[in-house]
Amino acid sequence: MQALILPARSGWRWIADGYRIYSKNRLMLSLIVFSYWLMMVMVNSVPVLGQIVATVFLPAMSVGLMNACRRVEHGESIAPQVMFSGLAENLRTLLLLGLIYLLAALSIFALTSLIDGGTLFDLFVVGGQFDETSSPGAMMLSAQVAMALFVPLVMAFWYAPVLSAWHGYTAGKSLFFSLVACLRNWRPFVVYSFGLLVGGLAMIIVAGLLSAVMPGMGRAALFAVAFFGMPIMYASFYVSYRDVFVSVDENA
Repeated sequence: MQALILPARSGWRWIADGYRIYSKNRLMLSLIVFSYWLMMVMVNSVPVLGQIVATVFLPAMSVGLMNACRRVEHGESIAPQVMFSGLAENLRTLLLLGLIYLLAALSIFALTSLIDGGTLFDLFVVGGQFDETSSPGAMMLSAQVAMALFVPLVMAFWYAPVLSAWHGYTAGKSLFFSLVACLRNWRPFVVYSFGLLVGGLAMIIVAGLLSAVMPGMGRAALFAVAFFGMPIMYASFYVSYRDVFVSVDENA
């Protein structure tokens, strides 16, 4: 495997190509992504255990979504059960990746607890309410530390599930190559992140305008945004992998 270094404009193309993949099978991709999120919400609703299970199985489930996008791009038919196809591809390593991410995230929030007294930990891990008595300065510093640590963590996990499932990499090797690939392609990732932000804000604004024109339709409009927008985002994830990684015997 070789990680190519792409120009900054590739970030825009990832989104455009993601939309083209989505356009080939809009309804089924939307249903698969919606079903995935609905299942995750249900699992996360179980206190403590649900969050652990959802996080540990996240890499395997994400591979299922990437399988769906790859099959659509190649003109193959897909069915809802493709969402679980990642469970059949190097599952032990994928579960290990999920466990590593869980422990790393908990470690980051534990570190921020030393700064803000556990405010971020309560909000994002325990699911508690915001403590209004918390020091704004401590909260700001804690959030900055968390972001500085989560960025490289996300970079290490960005391609790791696919590298493990599709190429049989070990957890350590997949994390390393994912991190290196993201670092080498920081320019297109900056453009890509900006494009997703602008696109997401535009869709939210459209949903807001629709709810203003048709009172009571706010939730339906936001649901429509998520139903049609999220599949495009996941398809763009797949496109970024396809463009960055190339194997010696075939285009990945």
